[in-house]
Parts: sequence; C-alpha cells; structure tokens
Amino acid sequence: MAVKPATAPVSELERATMHRVAWRLLPFLIVCYLIAIIDRGNIGMASLQMNHDLGLTPAIFGFASSLFFVSYFLIEVPSNLALQKFGARIWIARIMITWGIISAGTAFVQGANSLYVMRFLLGAAEAGFFPGVLLYMTYWLPSAYRARMVAIFMVAIPGANFLGSPLSGFLLTLDGWMGMRGWHWLFILEGIPAVLLGIACLFVLTDRPEQAKWLSEEQRNWLVNRLDEEKQRKTNIGHMSLWKLLKHKDIWVLALIYSGASAAGSTMSVWAPQLLKTFGLSNLEIGFTNAIPYGIASVAMIIWGRSSDRTNERRWHTSLTLLLIAAGLLLALVTSSLPATVLLLTMVLIGAYSMKGPFWALVSTWLSSSTAAAGLAAVGALANLIGGGVMVNVYGSIHDATGSYALAMLPLAALCAAGGIAVLLMGRKLRRQAVEAPSSINAN
Repeated sequence: MAVKPATAPVSELERATMHRVAWRLLPFLIVCYLIAIIDRGNIGMASLQMNHDLGLTPAIFGFASSLFFVSYFLIEVPSNLALQKFGARIWIARIMITWGIISAGTAFVQGANSLYVMRFLLGAAEAGFFPGVLLYMTYWLPSAYRARMVAIFMVAIPGANFLGSPLSGFLLTLDGWMGMRGWHWLFILEGIPAVLLGIACLFVLTDRPEQAKWLSEEQRNWLVNRLDEEKQRKTNIGHMSLWKLLKHKDIWVLALIYSGASAAGSTMSVWAPQLLKTFGLSNLEIGFTNAIPYGIASVAMIIWGRSSDRTNERRWHTSLTLLLIAAGLLLALVTSSLPATVLLLTMVLIGAYSMKGPFWALVSTWLSSSTAAAGLAAVGALANLIGGGVMVNVYGSIHDATGSYALAMLPLAALCAAGGIAVLLMGRKLRRQAVEAPSSINAN
C-alpha cells in the first residue's frame, strides 16, 4: 500500500510511519466497510424473491429502502459525537455488532410493516460508522494523504457490490434449504460477519497515535507533531455549536453536493438488480452482471483519488464526477439494450464513487478540528437523507406511476448536475473570502 504525499521531499521517517499506519488501519477498516455496504444494499438482491413473497409493490419497496437513511440521518451526528467521547475502538465495535444482529434479523420479517421497522433500525444501528471512520482518519492521516486514503477506504463501496452481488445471487440459490427461502439465508449469512468484525475492533483499533504501541517512539512523535501543526492552520469553517453548524448555509451546500453521489450509489444498489431483471436474466446472472460496473468503479476511484492528491486539486475532481453521473443517467432516455444499460450503470458508479475521495478531502480542509466531528457527520447525514431517504423513494414512486426506469432517473440526474455546479461556485466563494478575510468563516 504505497503512500506518497503530493508534495516532496519525503523523509524516511515520514515514509516509514505512514506506511505502518496505512497497513495497520486501512485493510481492517476496508473489510468492515465492505460488510457494512453489503448489509445495507443486499435488500436489492433480496428483492428478487422477497418482494413477491411479501407482496411488496415498487413504491412500498422504495419506501422501506429509504427508511434506512431516515434513521441514519437522525442518529449520525449524535453517533459521531459519541465516538469522540468513548473512542473509536469501543464505538465502532458497538456499531458493527448491533447492525450485524439487525441485518441478520431482517430474514424474519413477515410483511411491509416489519420490513419498515427493520430497515429503520438498521439505519440507526449503522449511523456513525462512515463519518466516524472519516473522523478517525483525521486523527491518523496528515492532510496530504487523505484523498487517496479515503478513496482506498471507500473502494469498499463498489468492492462490496462487486463481491456482494454474485454472493447474494448464489445465496438466493439456497432456496428451500432447511425450509427457508434464499433471501432468508442471504440476510442471515451476510449479517454474521459484522458481529465478528465488531468484536475484532476491540483488539485491532487504537484510538489515537499517542497510544500506538505498534509505532516506535520516534514515529509516534513525528505523527503527533505533524497533526498538531496542521490543527493550528486556519480553516474556512471554524468552531461553532452543533445548532449553529446545522444552520450554516455552507454545510447545507456541502450536503447538496454530496447528496448526488450518495443518491446515485444508493439508488443503483437498491434498484439495479430489478432493472437488470427486465432483460430476462436469472438471479445468478443478475448478480454477476451487476458486479461488472462496480469492479470498474473500484479501480477508477483509486486512480481518481491519486490524481487529486498528486495535483492537490479537489474542486474539479469533485465536480466532473457529478457531471459524469448526470450524463450516464440521461443515457437511459435513449437506450434499451443490456450492453448500453451496463455502460450506463458503469458511468454512474464511476462518478458516484470516484467523487468521494476528493470531496471528503476537500471538506476536511474546510472544517476546523473542533468542528470536524459534528461537521463531517452533519454533511453525511443530510446528504444521505436527501440522496438516500428521498431519492430512493422518489425513484420507486416515479417507476411505480410510469413503469419507466428512464423517467425515474431524471430527478437524480438534475440533483447531480446541480451538485457539480455548486462545488465550483462554493470553492470560488470560499477562496475569495479567504483572500478578503483570512481569519476564516465563523458562524456569524
């Protein structure tokens, strides 16, 4: 796992320290997030059997899927503040164990209402994991490393679908084993790893660099001093209370920007299997076909994150990916073949996941260290509510009313285009304000 900052020269001490940090933390966190995304999105593959068994219409299924993001929104900020209080090791373990139990328990839903309850509880349980890990990374990674490291970490999202889609397709073939349907086994067997990894968190994770016995004293001192130096640098959005933070217009603009990518990833995860089913594929074939765009997106997001760090450019790297999503979604209006649909999904997912590394690196530089815990969670929570809670539901309602996947994608395309323009305008405004008043933006 090569780590090389955007600006040279790099001392041997820095190189050795960051190599050690990267290999100690990232592989484990990637696996944890991979399981999170599988457990969050496996309802899409389960729907191929479950919707018929439970009598779910597209609108009901869309609403059930969106409830995950509603509770996620309500709990995400408090969860991140709790992580700050109790420490990442204990809190991330708590998150994973509870979501694993709830995910497995989804196998026993009996109808729409019980599915509503379980999806709401799953969102509440998982809330705080992603922004918590982003906050945790700010404790360990100097700013020059964050875009590529976040991109490497977030490769778990397309990676989860690349691996999870064929796995879920296979688990659906267990239909009838021990008297249960395939979708029952899908939820049970994919929920267990989260519980085991949650227990492992207590032994693998270290809360702060100062406590890292696996670093030498020289390495610990270098990392602590480097991070302390960066905390002293001026930022654009300074310290403020949680209430003032949620009223700050820039936080809402950041949420709007991120909501496009969030909505694209969430919507495709939930609805793509049903879209592919219209071409007459079997469940197993759907699993393998659905994996193709995610595999390509996994590679693209790492390349894009490295490009952002190498050039130290964030705004255009964020904006262009959102515009790519919009273009891919509009392609649905003029295509009806399976190869073109796979191309459409590939464009959307490359944009949705390649955007994340540059965007979160950008946000982490715009937020002060005292604001980061609540700020990162607030942006993520608001974006997930808009992108997942609203857009997944909107997609289902439009498809239910019109029977058209292409028309259902239009609101999502508009959201992504708006976000692509907004990040350029906001970056220009903040840069101008930094020149005019370098003391930074505050809540007033």
